[in-house]
Amino acid sequence: MIKIAFFSATKTDKRLYCREEYKQAENIDFTFFDVQLSDKTINLTQGFNGVCVFVNDNLSKPVLKQLKDIGISLISLRCAGFNNVDLKQSQALGMTLLRVPAYSPMAVAEHAVALMLTLNRKTHKAYNRVREGNFTIEGLLGFDIHQKTIGIIGTGRIGLALVKIMQGFGAHILAVDPNPNKQAIQHGAKYVELDELYEKSDIISLHAPLLTPTMHMINKDSIDKMKQGVMLINTSRGALIKAEDLIGALKARKIGYLGLDVYEQEESLFFKDHSEEILDDDIFERLLTFPNVLITSHQAFYTREALNNIIETTLQNIIGFHQNKINPKNIIT
Repeated sequence: MIKIAFFSATKTDKRLYCREEYKQAENIDFTFFDVQLSDKTINLTQGFNGVCVFVNDNLSKPVLKQLKDIGISLISLRCAGFNNVDLKQSQALGMTLLRVPAYSPMAVAEHAVALMLTLNRKTHKAYNRVREGNFTIEGLLGFDIHQKTIGIIGTGRIGLALVKIMQGFGAHILAVDPNPNKQAIQHGAKYVELDELYEKSDIISLHAPLLTPTMHMINKDSIDKMKQGVMLINTSRGALIKAEDLIGALKARKIGYLGLDVYEQEESLFFKDHSEEILDDDIFERLLTFPNVLITSHQAFYTREALNNIIETTLQNIIGFHQNKINPKNIIT
């Protein structure tokens, strides 16, 4: 029996991970915890073989050290990103970290397009107006995406999926990636320098991993290089954008539309109900006051297809660790 402490568990997680078709010969005993893994909740891992965590669980140096002392040898991330992990510490402790490197790139790419279309055509505002008996269209003016220039930063699986979608819109596609994707080129993407993408793009969509060179890559200096009224979309990692620099850019109308599915300080906000609380994040609260800002709570991945892929890979990772048959593509090094 493999005993796994499952953190940041939602009702959907509890329902899906226990479905009959996912039961394995080598039984995995999940214990679900609604709370995030942190130094305050680490005592819950006593008596388990491993932990299963998500994007906002804390895997910092002190937490990893305590997990090792408790006897946890496996950390299974049910996500692709691992910027919440202190890799040097995990390697020093000899811990095994596994992830889900790919699930449904279309899920995230399509959500990026949903943000673009909603911001552009203001369907969320039209929905509320009609429900209140207001059928005016003043203030709902949008633009054709056809023939506009779309800048895509990062052309891995998700970025490539977005390239294909935007080709269908008849848009001009500029791309930036240290490793150009031949398929992206075949689907009409033109690779350029980052400054050229900033200068020429009507819409910029971020699909880059969070690494030292990409940390806060969208800041005052980079925003100053963009077109007046640019649309900026981020469904990747919150810290790609220096959030405090967005406020001035929105006030100056430099950023004409902002769509975020991620936020740098989201671990204290997303996946929780704060409807009866006063939020302590002044920058986030300020962003919500702008009528041309649309924020969703890290739901881009949230489709049936993506969840099924995540669950299946997570279970395979845990069983593979138990049987010493780990898929090397899923190991975080």
